Formats: sequence, structure tokens, C-alpha cells
Amino acid sequence: MPVVVVESPAKAKTINKYLGPDYTVLASYGHVRDLPPKDGSVDPDQDFDMKWEVASDSKKHVKAIADALAKDNALILATDPDREGEAISWHLQEALTKRKSIKKDTPVSRVTFNAITKAAVEEAMAHPRQVDMPLVEAYLARRALDYLVGFNLSPVLWRKLPGAKSAGRVQSVCLRLIVEREMEIEAFRAREYWSVKALLATPRGQEYEARLTLLAGKKLDKFDIENETQAELAVQAITSRDLTVKSVEAKPANRNPSAPFMTSTLQQEASRKFGMGARQAMSVAQRLYEAGHITYMRTDGIDMAPEAVHAARDAIKDRFGAEYVPSSPRMYKNKAKNAQEAHECIRPTDMTKDTAALKLMDADQRKLYDLIWKRTLACQMEGARLERTTVIVASKDEQVEMRATGQVLLFDGFLRVYEEGRDDAVTDDDDKRLPQISQGEPAAKRSVTPEQHFTQPPPRYTEATLVKRMEELGIGRPSTYASIVTTIQDREYVRKDKNRLIPEDKGRLVIAFLQNYFRKYVGYDFTAGLEDELDQVSAGDADYKAVLNRFWRDFSAAIAETSDLRITEVLEKINEVLEPHLFPPNEDGTDPRLCPNCGAGRLSMRTARSGGAFIGCSNYPECRYTRAFGPPGAEDDGAIPPDGKLLGEDAGDEIRVFKGRFGPYVQRGPVTEENKKPPRQSVPKDWPPQEIDLAQALKLLSLPRPIGPHPEDGVMVWANIGRYGPYLKHAASTSERGGTNANLESLDEVFTVGMNRAVQLLAEKVASRGGRGAAAKTLRELGEHPDEGGPVNIMEGKYGPYVKWDKVNATLPKEIEATALTMEQAVELIAEKAAKKGTRRKAAPKKKAPAKKPATRKTASAKAPGKKPAAAKATDKKPAAE
Repeated sequence: MPVVVVESPAKAKTINKYLGPDYTVLASYGHVRDLPPKDGSVDPDQDFDMKWEVASDSKKHVKAIADALAKDNALILATDPDREGEAISWHLQEALTKRKSIKKDTPVSRVTFNAITKAAVEEAMAHPRQVDMPLVEAYLARRALDYLVGFNLSPVLWRKLPGAKSAGRVQSVCLRLIVEREMEIEAFRAREYWSVKALLATPRGQEYEARLTLLAGKKLDKFDIENETQAELAVQAITSRDLTVKSVEAKPANRNPSAPFMTSTLQQEASRKFGMGARQAMSVAQRLYEAGHITYMRTDGIDMAPEAVHAARDAIKDRFGAEYVPSSPRMYKNKAKNAQEAHECIRPTDMTKDTAALKLMDADQRKLYDLIWKRTLACQMEGARLERTTVIVASKDEQVEMRATGQVLLFDGFLRVYEEGRDDAVTDDDDKRLPQISQGEPAAKRSVTPEQHFTQPPPRYTEATLVKRMEELGIGRPSTYASIVTTIQDREYVRKDKNRLIPEDKGRLVIAFLQNYFRKYVGYDFTAGLEDELDQVSAGDADYKAVLNRFWRDFSAAIAETSDLRITEVLEKINEVLEPHLFPPNEDGTDPRLCPNCGAGRLSMRTARSGGAFIGCSNYPECRYTRAFGPPGAEDDGAIPPDGKLLGEDAGDEIRVFKGRFGPYVQRGPVTEENKKPPRQSVPKDWPPQEIDLAQALKLLSLPRPIGPHPEDGVMVWANIGRYGPYLKHAASTSERGGTNANLESLDEVFTVGMNRAVQLLAEKVASRGGRGAAAKTLRELGEHPDEGGPVNIMEGKYGPYVKWDKVNATLPKEIEATALTMEQAVELIAEKAAKKGTRRKAAPKKKAPAKKPATRKTASAKAPGKKPAAAKATDKKPAAE
């Protein structure tokens, strides 16, 4: 049996069903080799020699493949159809050759399929090829570049900029986009302007709204009406004149559907419509792909296979009628810069199946599949036909003119199925419906209203708009967007608040440093140009080592130039760069860097051990003035500087709130040699740390709160706030083992709960815990597992019903009733839970005749305490390479 290797066990299971018993299908569990995270793994002096190492948790997977090859000397590499997939196949071939599992007579072939369907897999098997080395070389170049940047630039950051974590080749450029947008917002000054609208009526009493566009014979621009006085004059000009409909113009218009999804547009739409992050969207899409429901989800192509186009047209005709099918198929031009890395668009593998037909139980999978299915059908549907109407209403002396616009939907076309979302709310008068209006008829004035407006700053990026901007600039590639956006958040350079990306102090400092000392390498054009060079490598038009050599020659020189930099020099340089932001000119002309506390020291940016930045006085420690990093007034919004925000005093002690490594906390008194650990208490998640006051801080510092001795054993009962929220603590007596913790319903109860309530909650917890080990109640018996045997039952659990089979317990989704669950659904839930756990044991086989007793040996279950089984990492790993 030929050995077929794919990345994930879920994919292996699906493909094994299609290929049957004539093949052995195994999973590599993602990449099997990587560069060791130490200096020297890429050696520029040895022609960029790369030292690869089989990961410890991958050794057993490689061994399993090698053992299978020992039984059948044929290897088929069937990893994903992109650069990463090609690299995994290459790594496997190299690793197996090194351990002599691949011999001279071992046939090795490479197959790719864009969808995991029986037809696609069989077609791929009929057309094998060899590993695409130009695509592998493009991967090698990217890994080498990312390694050289990370292992040479990050140490410079650590030494010169305390608190900085690391820098990446593409993440840094992505971070620059977010930081520059934030600086645009801070530099923005709102401008006032006014508009005037009138509610008009036809002679038949039907109302419509019109906007003033011409006043005193002059066409109005956006800022022509600057204030309320001018707006009132405009209102008087309208109210003092009779208005007549000057013209009515109706024009036909068409709206065509958007192209089908590729990786970036899927991430953008999932963010707009469901608030999904890029990583979450790709994880959900991965599961849909592995289940055979959609085509491959890492693609920069928007073209669709001819058979898929015809299937979509047939599905549209069956569901909506022939009038929704255009006379000829819609063709979308592939925007990919490199055809070898472009694949078909992301689409359903079966156009006839909507979400209901697939019976998907995971909510995220349902939402994302529905999005993909609707977008795919819509892209092959007739366009929407509209009629746009513009009405001009004017005074007889032509001193006042107003405009009303609207549209009528004549045929909905693709809009019946799908409409693309928008990144930011837009008000469009063109979408309004107008009543019947005739030229020459009077327009009665019902009301005339002035409206005040202010210009708005550019919005902060969402993950969707950031991916869109990176795509426009040519930074990164579809397979890397999710990891790039996630990495800058994991490094705490950026935080997400209400789906918007906001740079942290660390991120701003890193970008200020890089733009001063490594400006070229965070340049948009340079990064996009390097991407183009790598695309040329994958197309076979450029030598990857020549690309590496050109990059390293200049980059190593830039690194060397920073070797003599002192930290104080770096900080002062950043002070100069950020001066317009940190120290804007004072209105009275005084020095903005003069300390407002002592009147002698100069303000400058400083860094704290925690990595945060703040503004401090040069006369420290005599003057301890600090304010939050940012322009003056930044602290007015409650921002907490690194040395804490002073809330007041109590019993002679300063009470401050701090931003800590593990979250905000309040503290009584300073840290001193005598008192290295002053009283502290974490701030609950429900309490915004910027808004906490002295009274709240003192309440927190009073914890844990003693409620009193327990009436049964006399042991003290305490109320406190812990990692998981408010709780009661009843310590163990000398005659008992352990103790009892019971959750409280609200934060207020920590400060108010009495002994009676506490005893009741503790007793309930003891009762629920005391039932541990007792048999759970069986709600339904579904029967024997159809594939592997063993009873499948629905059990009553503490948190709701669940399916039990052997060692696997799978919770029922809320939308499925225990009484309605079928065996097929139960088996699917069991399989999903087993895949997540990474360990799946078969049900015990039926007893057979006694066999000879085997030699005693340790089993795989006898693992080190606390060590997770390697199988628990059964995910399709793709490294955050950029």
C-alpha cells in the first residue's frame, strides 16, 4: 500500500475514506522540521547554509511514516497546495532520506488537490509530479530572511530600548501602519461646518427631504457654511422664498456582484460581519476545508473552475429562477502577482448544499460556510437593476437651490442573496426612496433644519481594514496575514479594543526606533519590493541566494552601525522624533518641555522596567513628576503612568493604582528595602482601572475579608477576589484534608455576604463535589458506536447534557435537544472532541480466547507528570513566519 502523507489527522481521515484500503494515509502534523531558535541556524558566511532540526514532538510522526515505508516502498506527498505545503513535502522528503527510509528505488511523488472531495483526490492521484523546487526555494528565502532579521535586529532592540520584545520583517511594517494611523488621529483637529436640509411635500402631500446646494447664486462646498450664524441666514433664505421643482432626472443604473472570496477578502468580510479575527476566520475555514466542504482557503486567486461556474449557475436557476442567471458566465481576473502561488477562489465544493443541508453543528462553521456559499452564488448572478432619480428644487430668483436624490430597486439580482459589508458606516442619500415628483410643481416647505457637523479623524484600523491596506501596499501574502496581525498583538505592541487596533507604548517606541535607525527596513516600498523578488523566486525567475545576499549585505551594515549607540542617546533621539507628539507647543509660548512641578527640570521620555514608557522630569529623584506617555492631557483620560496613578492617602500611606504584568492592581505605600512587598490587590475586570477611586482602592486592599468562624468547625470563612472572580474560602480544619472554595455571584457580595449565605454556598459546593465518583444519570441510550463499538449514551451533566463514549465526553450544542440527537450527530461530536483532545482510544474489544501473556513494558500513557501528549498538538501548524 503506498504511503500518503497529509498535514492533519482530520484531513487524513477524510482522504482515507476516499482512497480506501489500498493506501496508508498518515499525518505529518504540520511542519516536521524547523530552524533551531539559536544563533547560527542560518549562516550567511557559508552561502546561507540552513541547519534544520526535527522537532521533538514530530519525531514520532516521522517514525510512523518511516515504519509504514518499510512495509511499502512508495511515498505520495499530498500536503496543501501552497508554498507552505510544498515546503512540508520537501522537509518530509529530506528527513526521510536522511534516516534512509527513502532509498534509491523508493518512488516519491507529489500530488495536490484544491478541495478534499473524492473526485478532486482521485484526479490528483492520477496526475502526480515532483516537489516544486522554485516554490520551496521561495519558502527557504522567506525563512532565512525572517530568521536573519529576528535574530539580528531583536537583540539590538533589547539592548537599546528596554522593554522591547522583538522585531519581525513584516510585522514591523504592519505595526508602522497602526502607529502612523494613531498619530494621524492625535494630530487631527476637528473643523466645524453646517448643512441645511428641508422637509418638502408634493401637492399630493407626500414628503421628501432635500439638501441645500446653492445659496445666493453660488454653489456650496462642504465648508462654505462655517457656523451657526451663517446656517441661520441660509435657513431664512429658504423660508422666505417659494420653491418649485426645477427638474426631475431618472437614470438607470446597475450594480454588479463582488468577486468570489480569496484569503484576504474572506478575512475582511468575516471581521465586518461576525467580528472574527483573521486567525479565527482561518481556523474555522481550515476545518471546513478538511471536512471537504470548501476549497483550499489560502489563496490569492479569484478565478473559478469552469465546472464550478456551471454548477453555481445551475444552483441559482434551481433556487431562484432563470431570470437570476446571466446570459453568459461571469469571469473574474486573477489578481495574483505570482501564478504559481495562486489557486482557485474559496468556494463550496458542492454548490447545491447550503448551511442547512450540511447540518454543521459548530456555530462559527455555520456562519462562515453560509458567507462563502452566498458570496459564491452571488458572484454568478445577474446584477441588480436600479433607477436613480435626482430632483432639483429652486426658488424663482435662483438664489436658492436644493437637491433630493433617491433610487428605486427594479430587480434585486444578486442582492437577493448577498451584499458585501462596509468597513465603516456610510450614510448615502442615494439609497432613499422618493415619491412621485413632477417638474414644475410647487414644493411646500414643512420644515427647514440646520445641522452642525465636525470633520472626523481617520478611523483606527480593524483587522479587516488592516489586511486590506497591507494587500493594497503589497506587504505580506495571503497565507501570512493572520499570523502577522496576531503576532503584533501577542507581543503586546498592539491591543484590540472594540474590534479596533490601538498601538501600545511599546509598539510606538519600537517604530520610532526602527524608523530612525532602520528606516529602509520598515519602508512600505522596500518591503513590497522584497515580496516581488520572492515571487520571482517562486516563479523560477530569480536565484534565492542572490536575493538573500543583496539583503544581508546592507542589513548587516545597518546592524553594525548601531553597535556603539548608548541607551540615553537612543532615548533622546526618540524624544526628538516624537517631540511634536509628546511636547506640542504651549499656547502661551512657554517651553513645553519645562517641568510643571519643579519649574527647573526638563521633561523627556523614559522607559520603565516593565517595558512601558512615561514622561518624567530630569531632576529625578528630587522631582518625581511623571505623566502618561503621550501629549499633555493624556493623563486626563485616566491613563496610568508606569510609577502608578496616585489616588490619595490613607493612614499616612500613598494609595496608587498600577498597570502590572498580569493586570492592574492597587498598592498601599511604596516598595522599599524594608518593605519589598507592600499590600496589593488586583483590580477586578469589571472595574475600569482608569476610573478607580480611593474608596474603591481601600475596599480592595481590605481583602481578604473575614466573615467569621464557620459554625460547624470554627475555621475562619473568608471572602476574596481571585483569578476567576469573587469567591468564598473555607480552609481545612486539622481533621480534614483540603478546603472548600465557593463562587460568589457578584463583586458586591465580597463586601456584603454574611455567614448564613456563606454557609449555604459552601454546603452546596461540598454537596456537588461530594457526588464526584458517583455514576452520572443516563438520559438516553443511543446504542453501539457504528464504527468502533462500545455504548454511546447521552448523560446528564453539571453544565448540561453530553454524549459519552468510552473515555470521550462531548458536550451537546445548546441548539440541539438531547431528545432529538441522532447517532450520526453523536458520532460527529465524539470525533470532534477526540480530535481536539488529540487522543482517541478505541472501545475495548470483545473478549476472545486467552492469549499468551506479553512481556511487560511501559506504555505510552506512563508519561511525565503534567506533560501533554504530543498528539494533543494535532493541528495543521503553519508558522508565524513573517
